[in-house]
Amino acid sequence: MTLTSAETTDGALLEQPEKRLTASAKTAGERAAAQALVEEETILAHRSVLGALGLLETPSWSQVRWEGLMGRVYSLGLDDEQRAFLGLVLSMVGIGQVTLAAVTDLDERRLAVMLRAIARLAGNDTLAVGTRI
Repeated sequence: MTLTSAETTDGALLEQPEKRLTASAKTAGERAAAQALVEEETILAHRSVLGALGLLETPSWSQVRWEGLMGRVYSLGLDDEQRAFLGLVLSMVGIGQVTLAAVTDLDERRLAVMLRAIARLAGNDTLAVGTRI
């Protein structure tokens, strides 16, 4: 089977969305948000999310459109917990109006990711987040 150049390019863009997202982060909020999405894993697995971020349109590492997600949160095919997580992530970038109470909708794994992201946003990468024994 021979791939067309469009299929090859599309495949290459899908292979590294995490790298492109984190490499594009300019502010502390964008860095924390990008890392949270990468750690969460399931949201970036949606092609609709990658498209809303602009990660499917161009091979440029510098053009990620966070605001592209906000208006499309309910049309991305995400479940309620993923939407709650995404809302909290977008608030780190300064987009949207999600209250911190949205953490009540997160499972333990996503809550740990969010707590690490909040610590990162605060400039603290040494705070341990996890289960105490």
